[in-house]
Amino acid sequence: MSPGIYHEMYPGADWQKSQQQAVESVCADPAAHVWIATEADSTAGFVAVKLHAESNTGEIYMVAVAPELQNRGIGGALTEFALRWMGGAGMSLALVKTGGDPGPAPARRTYEKAGFELLPIARYFRKL
Repeated sequence: MSPGIYHEMYPGADWQKSQQQAVESVCADPAAHVWIATEADSTAGFVAVKLHAESNTGEIYMVAVAPELQNRGIGGALTEFALRWMGGAGMSLALVKTGGDPGPAPARRTYEKAGFELLPIARYFRKL
């Protein structure tokens, strides 16, 4: 998105601080189920899942892998774990959302490898 629209949506936002706040928020959310992947006694990544019983849908709300450990299958393993857990919890549909810009391209590849299908949705914004 253009810088003008970004700053309207996230006024004064520092993307790193915004991301940190998003991680802290989901990890503290009582509706979220969070699992951590470790490697050599260090945190390698995590996955957060929310269940939506009314639609029988499990949502992979956030998957994160430490930058230095990306492209090693950790995100895929976390995604597969979440899918198995959601199925075991009785969900019949899984959902994950991410951006369409270049930044989350690795995440989109992970989701596509896991069998997710893209639902093309167009959302337009214009700064006034």
